[in-house]
Amino acid sequence: MSAKTYEVRTHGCQMNVHDSERLAGLLEDAGYVPAPEGADGADVVVFNTCAVRENADNKLYGNLGQLAPKKASRPGMQIAVGGCLAQKDRDTIVKKAPWVDVVFGTHNIGKLPVLLERARVQEEAQVEIAESLEAFPSTLPTRRESAYAAWVSISVGCNNTCTFCIVPALRGKEKDRRPGDILAEIETLVSEGVSEITLLGQNVNAYGSDIGDREAFSKLLRACGKIEGLERVRFTSPHPRDFTDDVIAAMAETPNVMPQLHMPLQSGSDTVLKAMRRSYRQERFLGIIEKVRAAMPDAAISTDIIVGFPGETEEDFEQTLHTVRESRFAQAFTFQYSKRPGTPAATMEGQIPKEVVQARYERLVALQEEISWEENKKQVGRTVEVMVAEGEGRKDGATHRLSGRAPDNRLVHFTKPATEVRPGDMVTVEITYAAPHHLLAEGEAVAVRRTRSGDAWERRNAAPAQPAGVMLGLPTIGAPAPAPAEPAGGCCPTS
Repeated sequence: MSAKTYEVRTHGCQMNVHDSERLAGLLEDAGYVPAPEGADGADVVVFNTCAVRENADNKLYGNLGQLAPKKASRPGMQIAVGGCLAQKDRDTIVKKAPWVDVVFGTHNIGKLPVLLERARVQEEAQVEIAESLEAFPSTLPTRRESAYAAWVSISVGCNNTCTFCIVPALRGKEKDRRPGDILAEIETLVSEGVSEITLLGQNVNAYGSDIGDREAFSKLLRACGKIEGLERVRFTSPHPRDFTDDVIAAMAETPNVMPQLHMPLQSGSDTVLKAMRRSYRQERFLGIIEKVRAAMPDAAISTDIIVGFPGETEEDFEQTLHTVRESRFAQAFTFQYSKRPGTPAATMEGQIPKEVVQARYERLVALQEEISWEENKKQVGRTVEVMVAEGEGRKDGATHRLSGRAPDNRLVHFTKPATEVRPGDMVTVEITYAAPHHLLAEGEAVAVRRTRSGDAWERRNAAPAQPAGVMLGLPTIGAPAPAPAEPAGGCCPTS
């Protein structure tokens, strides 16, 4: 009898992507195998959901509706729904889609295999939502998509009360991992060939609040610098409130911590920030940017911005534009405000008409495009070491190029070297052209460095052919970067 197949469909933030790696690991540990790419269907389909967007439930129920006839015609097929929307809607999911077999929450993803078996034996839906974390996700089996780069969760939950965000209600209060457990996981990953890690938390630089050490995050960054073989360390996403001078110093003084920072702004208006319950103001935000640039002049800083928050006036919006001009972001993930059911902002007075929000959004995007292009043009003529990525260049085949990330996380497309290189290897190139969202290096490679990560990628792909992996719903996991799929601040790691 052949093994049952599975497919995981992920919506939302980096935390959901990381959780999906755990779900895939749990299923494979229970004997399931990934469904082949292009297959007509899997024996088990798992939806890992997001509750950030106003239409998140419509999207889920639409997808569930499409699977209903397939399940009816395929005896034994099971459907499971987890993640933030499952935590929020609970029994509603089975009422609206009675063909769903399992509903589980954000705190008990480790129960999925047991719930699937129970649903099969009892022939009825299993709904189990834990109110607090049962096991830290990193203690669960994992099927990582990348051989050379990995997420490492350092905390879950969030203690903030932003009025546009429902995530703290669904993920719970912040809970920190012990530093020794984090470092042990990183060391294990490095021994397996990983050379880049991204520290992940819903409010990553608040790390330490649960264990009573205000400098725990900067200490963790410095400890990462002592792990032999770990070449690149990133983290996402910090909160301006908790971004302290010791963190800036640790970034600047730890060679393998990359000169890249994702710092969510959300709004440049003090009035709007207060309404959002963001505990900083424009002056504080710009002060952080100034300190980071003083310590790391070449750092690339990205951000998240919400346009059209309830009560936002034209003057408020102009303050956001001013902050963007002053900050000179390399990249900004910009979103039009949409109501999140269950958040205070959803019922606030002063909801902005759609056409006004759209017009402001277009002005902001145009300004940021101009700044991104100007900042990228400054990279022309520089020599950078690029980590070769898998799947980041959609046109690489046609252009005979490869793609990867520079230390500052800028995407670089470069001419394929004469020497064979693999994802995870390092190629040193000179930047010859800049576009708003990527760089080109059209000359010959300055140097090629084969790495343990490239070896790991080669070993993985030299193994007997296996079905395609878990569908993570993002373009790549190779070099984890802030995902623009969901509005920042309303989703787990973009605080």
